[in-house]
Amino acid sequence: MCYGWTSPPLAVKLRVVDPFSNGPCACVPSFGKHEVNMSSGTIKKVVADRGFGFIAAADEKEYFFHRSGLDASLDFDRLMGGEKVEFDVQSSPKGPRATNVRAS
Repeated sequence: MCYGWTSPPLAVKLRVVDPFSNGPCACVPSFGKHEVNMSSGTIKKVVADRGFGFIAAADEKEYFFHRSGLDASLDFDRLMGGEKVEFDVQSSPKGPRATNVRAS
């Protein structure tokens, strides 16, 4: 029995997103671009008491790395300098830095 009140019709909008498309997706928030490139080089300097160091890359640039950016194949506490490594270059607010640093 209806007493003069009717509920509004429910409207449902579905958005179909193709996960394989190359275009931007409006439904996923973008937090900025994080470009990652793979490089190789040599550990140049390690500042053990501060937990970071620098890598002299094959592209003649120097990259900062933090101990948290090392792969399990490297032990920060045993780095002396001169070790050959491969790493990913990631942009950061302070400039490019080496991440995912691993022994080569």
